[in-house]
Amino acid sequence: MTEGPLIEKWLMKNDFQPIVGRRFNFRAAPMPHWNGVTDCEVLVVQPNERLSHTWNSSGEEAGRLKTVVAWTLTPTKGGVLVRMEQSGFRPEDEANYLGANYGWQQFVEGLEGVAAKLS
Repeated sequence: MTEGPLIEKWLMKNDFQPIVGRRFNFRAAPMPHWNGVTDCEVLVVQPNERLSHTWNSSGEEAGRLKTVVAWTLTPTKGGVLVRMEQSGFRPEDEANYLGANYGWQQFVEGLEGVAAKLS
């Protein structure tokens, strides 16, 4: 979950490094109402336990959406339970929330596929 090339396989192109305070971005093809760039900053790195970073709109949309994504890993008998939570949506962010809800479902399926190939 903390290696940029692996993250790219299930999420987006990125320049991520697991260093608290480091700014990075995710990059995808632009689409209506989104320039394809998400600006982020690493907030928490607890190896094999927790990762948290901001998830903010970029460019003209920069002031509109500012959220935090937190990943928590919990060991289980059969492997690892991965929990992802994105917080900070405001009532006026409903369209962004619905888009994120749809997008994260796709991304998490991709994460499962990448993780299965690593184990």
